[in-house]
Amino acid sequence: MRIGLLTEGGYPYVSGDTGLWCDRLVRGLGQHEFRVHAFSRGREQEDEGWIPLPPQVHGVRTAPLWGDGTGGAALGRRARRRFAECYGELAAAVCAGTGATAAVITGTAGTAHTGTAHMGAGTGPAGAGTGAGAKAGAGATEEPSGLGEDGETCGCSGPSNPGPSHSAGPAGPAVPMDPVDRTDRGDVVTDRFASALYGLAELARDQGGLSAALRSETAVRALESACRAPGAPGTAREARVPDLLAVASGVERALRPLSLDWYEDDGLGAVDLCHATSGGAAALTGLLALHFAGVPLLVTEYGAGVRTQYLASRDATPAVRALLASFHTRLAAEAYRRAEIITPGNAHTRRWQERCGADRAKLRTIYPGMDASRFHEVGERTGAGPQTRPGTGRRPRPWPRPGADAGAPAGTAPGAARTGPGPEPRPTAEGDARADGRSPDDPAPDGRSPDDLLPSGLPPDGGAEPCGEPGTLVWVGRVEPTKDLIGLLHALTEVRWAVPGTGLRIVGAPADGPEGAEYLAHCKAVAAQLFPDEAAGAHAVGHNPVSFEEVGGPETPSLAEAYASGDVVVLSSVVEGFPVGLVEAMLCGRATVSTDVGAVVEVIGGTGLVVPPRNPRALAEACVALLRDPERRERLGAAARARALELFTVEQNVAAFQGIYLEIVSRAPVRRVAVDEAGEPLPFSVPAEAHVPGWWTGAAGRPRVVAAGGPRWAAHPPGPGTRPGAVRAAATEGAR
Repeated sequence: MRIGLLTEGGYPYVSGDTGLWCDRLVRGLGQHEFRVHAFSRGREQEDEGWIPLPPQVHGVRTAPLWGDGTGGAALGRRARRRFAECYGELAAAVCAGTGATAAVITGTAGTAHTGTAHMGAGTGPAGAGTGAGAKAGAGATEEPSGLGEDGETCGCSGPSNPGPSHSAGPAGPAVPMDPVDRTDRGDVVTDRFASALYGLAELARDQGGLSAALRSETAVRALESACRAPGAPGTAREARVPDLLAVASGVERALRPLSLDWYEDDGLGAVDLCHATSGGAAALTGLLALHFAGVPLLVTEYGAGVRTQYLASRDATPAVRALLASFHTRLAAEAYRRAEIITPGNAHTRRWQERCGADRAKLRTIYPGMDASRFHEVGERTGAGPQTRPGTGRRPRPWPRPGADAGAPAGTAPGAARTGPGPEPRPTAEGDARADGRSPDDPAPDGRSPDDLLPSGLPPDGGAEPCGEPGTLVWVGRVEPTKDLIGLLHALTEVRWAVPGTGLRIVGAPADGPEGAEYLAHCKAVAAQLFPDEAAGAHAVGHNPVSFEEVGGPETPSLAEAYASGDVVVLSSVVEGFPVGLVEAMLCGRATVSTDVGAVVEVIGGTGLVVPPRNPRALAEACVALLRDPERRERLGAAARARALELFTVEQNVAAFQGIYLEIVSRAPVRRVAVDEAGEPLPFSVPAEAHVPGWWTGAAGRPRVVAAGGPRWAAHPPGPGTRPGAVRAAATEGAR
């Protein structure tokens, strides 16, 4: 099978959002032939080069989504008139949905939503409780997802609730509408947008590109007319000339696939299936291959692309944000409408797609495939305590405050997994409906009295902690403000009050750019202020209970050892897409405490504790509950590892896509017409054996094949951004 893999800002480049899972997918399907068509997001990404490509990659074409687009000569009079008509229709369709789109994206559409329920978190009526919420989005036949190393996707909470990221920009009007109106008027607008889009595509094919026209005064005037037309939303009417110029530039960048020559019989016109690994430009490329060559389209998204585009323009004016969001929503709706199958990475993304017009019958949830072999050794170890010594010396256990119970913070039930405002505690693993830790008056699991236990709830002989260390919390990820490490540090103060001697290991590098480095420095300053260096005696060396490390150091040689070094793995994010770090902790068999954001509840599935975001007290109480109960930690860790191995491995991800590929090709095969040198059709000239590798598929003596309805004239010269030397990528070619 010949598959056109369409990527944006990822594979085959070294850096990018989708590079990791795409590489695993391609390598796992060695029986198929892949032709990669990739868009780059910056010069730095192109300079970094490509990763080594496997033999099944038979060709690579690239184009930039940055800089000033080039392509297409000056249009003649008739072509200009045709462009003005199509672009005017496109602008009118975009303006028609501006108000509703902005309302839904900013979380203000419909009735007001409050509380901590988030899309994909399993907290709605159908997802009350951890187990129910997870199973609602992770059925027996709907499991899987994949993304970059850090697991970041869009950073959004869902259309039914603004979540932590709702403050990214001004909220739109409270209009009770979906971003894609499903009324008769909505159908008209949808058809209007699609007709204009394909009209521009046909014109770009005839003229050799439209980049110059899309940035012309004609385009700006068409936008202005649509924004000033009767019935246009108030947000669109507020657009001024600089706003219109910014919108025209954004639309031109998004429509650059129209000016490429990728759709002929020497490109995507010759493949059996197009797999767009994201929305936006990648999905538009698949739409054009479907329009020109009849190639079926598969769309995969591991984040809410519409929300991502909206957040990316947070510095723009409200009018610019609303117009661009409406355009991307209309484009996503068209991709969902024409795609054969849509594969969201989790229920969080799936709900976004449904709100943008995706047909539920087309949706198949496929989680990312993780490489479980890296965590096999750690995951198979027994014991609930830390499996490597976190430091070079024993951490002291400071005496409890005078008059306070060493086993609980003042006025707080020790070990409560969730107190104060917010939802009730969720059940954890099956058969363990208790979300609170044991009271200090309760006997230990082995029958010992509370007086025989240390403040951490462990017996004096060390119990399940082979290193004899106090309780240790571990956080692993990319250091940036959305991870809320400041809240985690404040939670640690309460944890150490209830379980003296508890330490925290923060393992990870700062995010790219000055913001990440500044946030890391701020976290270190807060840690030094909250936890001064402590020593067991006058002649002992003091140390801070919070350590900041990076994978590869002497104390953290590998990612698996980082997870294994603690009793409990903590995720404190206020914004999260698919939590890859949480899956890695599950593969290591660790008990986890996570905040209720993104797809966390769907992933954890009842094998860990979940607390509201931005609630240090609830986070601390959940950590205390697990630190006091080693038997429970071991049970939750084993259940988490079993769930991760069942749902989140590379093998199940590859098998799921293999089945979908075969289903699409069998249900929607490409109808091609073979012609001779004179352009006459040759019946029975393309037998089924032509798709099986062999001597009969050689170029010599094979008739020329074009897509049904496609042009028979010569191909265009190489399009903008296409590297002539990159059309064929040999298997031995290394990173560029």
